[in-house]
Amino acid sequence: MKQKSWFFDFILLGIVWGCSFIFIKLGLEFLTPAGVVFGRVALGAVTLLLIAKQRKIALPKERKTWFYLWIISLLLNVIPGFLFSLAEVHVTSVLAGIINACTPFATLIFMLLLSSDEKPKTFQIAGLLIGAIGVGVVLGIWNGFGSNSTSGIIALFAAISCYGLAYPIIRKYLTPLKLKPESMAAAQLTSGAITLTPFFLFHGINSYNPRAVAILAMLALGIFGSGFAYIWNFRIVAQAGSAVASSVTYLTPVVAVFVGWLFLGEKISWKEPIGALIVVFGAALAQGRFKKRNQLA
Repeated sequence: MKQKSWFFDFILLGIVWGCSFIFIKLGLEFLTPAGVVFGRVALGAVTLLLIAKQRKIALPKERKTWFYLWIISLLLNVIPGFLFSLAEVHVTSVLAGIINACTPFATLIFMLLLSSDEKPKTFQIAGLLIGAIGVGVVLGIWNGFGSNSTSGIIALFAAISCYGLAYPIIRKYLTPLKLKPESMAAAQLTSGAITLTPFFLFHGINSYNPRAVAILAMLALGIFGSGFAYIWNFRIVAQAGSAVASSVTYLTPVVAVFVGWLFLGEKISWKEPIGALIVVFGAALAQGRFKKRNQLA
């Protein structure tokens, strides 16, 4: 019964995060990249604040804690949200979803660079190299970048680098505080929304006559992709552990490739699915998935 409860959340999380790239693409029909990231973060903040109030969970009180959460909101929400939106002006949602699956590599690199206690292990180096090969296959590196926008690709890698930098900071400055996850997430997104408000007011809307599907995509992106997704992730961590929760990374590119092809008619060749599988395998190896399984056996 316990497995069924977290498994449903796991599937929901994988689908919603996998669909977030098509939601961004649709949101760009009437919003600027700044407008998309503001809508996502603001709707997510409102959702989490309502959930926190309903559960009677207090927000952090210390100014220093809010400062750390603001930094994390920049690295996990504001900057990468803008960069992904900016990139998808030039690249497909399929490519964005696959590059996002490289986040474990960025996290590992920053953990090794910033922590004197972390020493690179053979399986981690092997995973990084395999992941790099997978990215090269996706991009068709033997043909340059093919039809892909160089600036778009740079924006995608800059975005996942922000994710990678955020996690060591969380572990050092926020994890020891032992705050409730819902409280941290609500405060994080609230500070991010406040930061983004001036940019949205300056130039956040491109069209005042959007399609209904674009509006629904933005609502889904904010309420589910940045609101309920946090709650589902917390429940998975609590019921099945962080290792299982982080493995949702392997499901999201599969969903992104499928929905981009099905709903947007984005063209895919053999490179995207094959490269995505190599990336996922490399990420699993770098995180020690196969090593843990062998030890259990």
